[in-house]
Amino acid sequence: MSGLGGFVLRRAVGAVITLFAISVIVYVVFYATPGDVAQITCGPRCSPEQVHQVAQQLRLDEPLYMRYGHFLQGLLVGQDYSTGTSVEHCAAPCLGLSYQSDQQVTDLILTKLPVSLSLVFGAMVLWLVLGVGTGMLSAWRRGRPTERLLTGITLAGTATPVFVIGLVLMIVVGGELHLLPFPQYVAFTDDPEQWAWNLLLPWLSLALIEAATFARLTRASMLETLAEDHIRTFRAYGVGERSVVGRHALRGALAPVIALNANNFGSSVGGAVLTETLFGLPGVGQELVQAVKVVDLPVVVGMVLVIGFFVVVANAVADVLYAAADRRVVLA
Repeated sequence: MSGLGGFVLRRAVGAVITLFAISVIVYVVFYATPGDVAQITCGPRCSPEQVHQVAQQLRLDEPLYMRYGHFLQGLLVGQDYSTGTSVEHCAAPCLGLSYQSDQQVTDLILTKLPVSLSLVFGAMVLWLVLGVGTGMLSAWRRGRPTERLLTGITLAGTATPVFVIGLVLMIVVGGELHLLPFPQYVAFTDDPEQWAWNLLLPWLSLALIEAATFARLTRASMLETLAEDHIRTFRAYGVGERSVVGRHALRGALAPVIALNANNFGSSVGGAVLTETLFGLPGVGQELVQAVKVVDLPVVVGMVLVIGFFVVVANAVADVLYAAADRRVVLA
């Protein structure tokens, strides 16, 4: 198979191999380190009988490769858990059982994931529009007052913590001007309008920080592209400056932007902890922090795997999109 289809297949295989490697590393780091793994997994409030039951479920008496095989089997086909009085089935992808809340980790994450995806997706749209647009304008107006003003704004945005921007927006936009409500998460399926309206403040808080980074990257990439020979050729043939910048230069400058956006989207699914905490959004990041506080090891492992999954898949999709836009990538 050749061409774009072959490229997609190679990227898909590479993503699967990467996900397998992540699962191995995560399992070894959390479940094969020195110490009483059963006690840590079960939690400090567990009785000796409960700790022994967890040790049996984790098969700590078996070799490491067999224990990992059991863990991988749960991810691929599911597995059964004994609760002491009954047997509970955990469907694939089974990420284990939280002994702190007596919930399946998969179910726990699925209740939090829509909140984080809503936050990150909306913020991503804003940071791309603001960041790429600002970077393009800054590169187009290089050496002029507009460029210096935009550069100063992006530097200030990069240096400002997200919780500062969030607090300012809440106090000014929400408190003083009463333009936006204090966020209360509403599911998209329940009321799309209220879903967007209530998330606008968190979107702006997260997007303004990321937009500054995208603006600087777009500007640098645009300036590099504008100095290439084919751009000078377009100008020599009398192609308008707006067309040169908006069509030809931007297309050549998008590669690093696409790569950065994929990485930011994947990592922000579990990394927008400050934004979720500031606005009281019950997302994956906030749940991960709570799991670390109470040492809920299965939840921590499940969250890390889910975040890794989104990072890998987002980067694979970004590679495919860029290859579709520039066929030279397929031939590389």
